[in-house]
Amino acid sequence: MTAPETQGSEGFAKFDVPAAGKECQTWYSVYGDLKAGVRPLVCLHGGPGIPHDYLSPIKNLAAAYSIPVVMYDQLGCGRSTHLQEKNGDEAFWTVDLFLAELDNLLVHLGIRDDYDLLGQSWGGMLGAEHAIRQPKGLNKFINASGPASVELFLKATAKLRAELPQDIQDTLTKHEQNGTTDSEEYEEAMMVFYDRHTCRIKPMPEELMSSFAYLKEDNTVYNTMNGPSEFHVIGSLKTFSVVDRIHQIKVPTLLINGKYDEATDEVMEPFFKIIEKVKWIRFAESSHMPHLEEAEEYLKVLNNFLK
Repeated sequence: MTAPETQGSEGFAKFDVPAAGKECQTWYSVYGDLKAGVRPLVCLHGGPGIPHDYLSPIKNLAAAYSIPVVMYDQLGCGRSTHLQEKNGDEAFWTVDLFLAELDNLLVHLGIRDDYDLLGQSWGGMLGAEHAIRQPKGLNKFINASGPASVELFLKATAKLRAELPQDIQDTLTKHEQNGTTDSEEYEEAMMVFYDRHTCRIKPMPEELMSSFAYLKEDNTVYNTMNGPSEFHVIGSLKTFSVVDRIHQIKVPTLLINGKYDEATDEVMEPFFKIIEKVKWIRFAESSHMPHLEEAEEYLKVLNNFLK
């Protein structure tokens, strides 16, 4: 049975970023009661710069299993403060900036001393960095399709890209070489890959369409840190890796990916090999977004792990 929809309470957390040159705010929404005595789950969205909307099914943990859920839009996207004047500024858009934003939100909500964390895609990468720092309030970590390194991720997506129809491959390569990745033709070719390895539901779920609409409106963070597409990472994250620091993650960890995921088993494997308290679940009918593709089972998996 599908869980009933959960209504959230929204707010803004002031986030002091002197280098931004203006006051910044992090938008968030809380589902369930943070004061009910049940440890909340904080969700980190992907991108970077693709706001939380597409993660919305996870909020139903609150109604179905009485687990409070916190979702927020990271700085530079969605309903939080936008900084388009920082487009291309790799010195500004850093992993440390987003770690500081997460810490700031935990303090603002009064949950810094007791919380669980779920990160999806880039959110899994950010969550791993957070867990490596061993914050005292973190109890459990869920890494949903967050690669251990971008080098591993690019190797994996190159293999998947080589399986696309040759004309699609040629179109992608042409625009990447010509610097015309903002063209409609490139976007259409890119969607062929996304339909196979990002979300296999057709038509695209409304929540995902909403996140992509925000991205199209302002791609500052994604463009600077990632690049034009999931498989053409030329931004500051191209050197990202936690492989040599995974052993510092001491909390119980759940790994999630899908059979058709762009985050293939190879990019998740270092976490499984190195973390002591770890479990790995692979969704057989999903790609990068089993929370959309197999939503009901996904909630059950989260509940079983968290409780």
